[in-house]
Amino acid sequence: MRLVQVFVPAGDLELVLERAEAAGVDYAVSEETSNDEFEALVSIPVPPAAVEPLVADFRKAGLDESSYTVVTSAETIVSDRTDDLLGRFSGTRISREELQSQAVALAPASSTYYTLLIVSTVIATAGLLLDSAATIIGAMVVAPLMGPALAASVGVVVDDDELARRGVVLQVVGLLVAVATAALLGWLLRGTVLLPPGFDITTVPQIRERITPNALALFLALGSGVAGVISLIRNVGSVLVGVAIAVALVPPAATVGLGIAWGHPEVVVTAGTLVLVNLLSINLTALLLLWLSGYRPHHVGSVDRVYGRLRSRIVVLVVAIAVLSVVLGGITYGTYQTAAVEHDAQTELDAMSDEPPFDDLVLQELSVQYELIDLYTGDVPVVTVLVERPPGETEPPDFAEQVRERLEAATGTELEVVTELVDTQRSG
Repeated sequence: MRLVQVFVPAGDLELVLERAEAAGVDYAVSEETSNDEFEALVSIPVPPAAVEPLVADFRKAGLDESSYTVVTSAETIVSDRTDDLLGRFSGTRISREELQSQAVALAPASSTYYTLLIVSTVIATAGLLLDSAATIIGAMVVAPLMGPALAASVGVVVDDDELARRGVVLQVVGLLVAVATAALLGWLLRGTVLLPPGFDITTVPQIRERITPNALALFLALGSGVAGVISLIRNVGSVLVGVAIAVALVPPAATVGLGIAWGHPEVVVTAGTLVLVNLLSINLTALLLLWLSGYRPHHVGSVDRVYGRLRSRIVVLVVAIAVLSVVLGGITYGTYQTAAVEHDAQTELDAMSDEPPFDDLVLQELSVQYELIDLYTGDVPVVTVLVERPPGETEPPDFAEQVRERLEAATGTELEVVTELVDTQRSG
């Protein structure tokens, strides 16, 4: 339930009471003596779904917008009369005015926003380097990215240009700050005793997850956007939703920064693509859901203009996501192909070990040097095969060539095969 309190300007009390009675809601009138500008305070308990039409009715009737209309959440109302109100005003979404107010509150002051974002990025970067999922998730609790993402969309839908602009700026600048923070931290840590010699960021599973994103990662961003809007318009807890949005943005942004620090352009491109796809997808779902939920500017004459602006933004977002999804799809395909070569090579080696004339030998895949970039540059995969043979045993003629031909047939790819022979020790 909500308690709507209207500070009624002098001469408008009859207007307010008429609209309240027409809406069929109960009210109480208190004399206002602190300021000659207002003659009374009217308190009206209503369900959340009744706030927006009631306030709109006051405006339509000519209530001066310079007056105060305060909407507060009523934790408990003890009355049988509320059942009738809840039956007549069904719905779960909050009013446009509450939505706009909450969106403003979710976009914190710049100093607070950037401080929290830098702290969360530092923690997330450490979590990536340590390959610690728990640390990364902990960092996301601090990240304040949910507010700007939703504020931008709310500003567009309710025709609040300042709110929309602030939301966009906080998102864009915030992610640039996250990338710069991670790059600086990576540059400071690189080559220190805190990381092992020859440390390669592309071998860390948590980082590799962000530089080889599957197209299914798109669902995280879409789901986060949906959950964020639902938590906002239904006024439910948004902490976990904020974590989901931050997970979609901060770790890949930190990965971009680490790619800059380590001089890996492929890391910057792949993780950067993931960041952009997630950012655009969150904003797209937020815009669509807010409009479909029925939120509109309170000035009727602005609806068509806002709708045109909304449609243009949606088209731009969809086109941008489609273009970036091509890159994401290419990464997904390349990751699958490189994994398939490694899997097929190992499977064929296992089969060859059981066949004559290789049955006295043990063939093991030592490594496959085949990265995503190799697939698109045309570089040949390099497969190193470790061959264990009993003492005195000789390998078949043209052994290396036979292994290469069998592996190429199994993988369907031209390979460079390196065989390393190791004599096993006699037992006893």
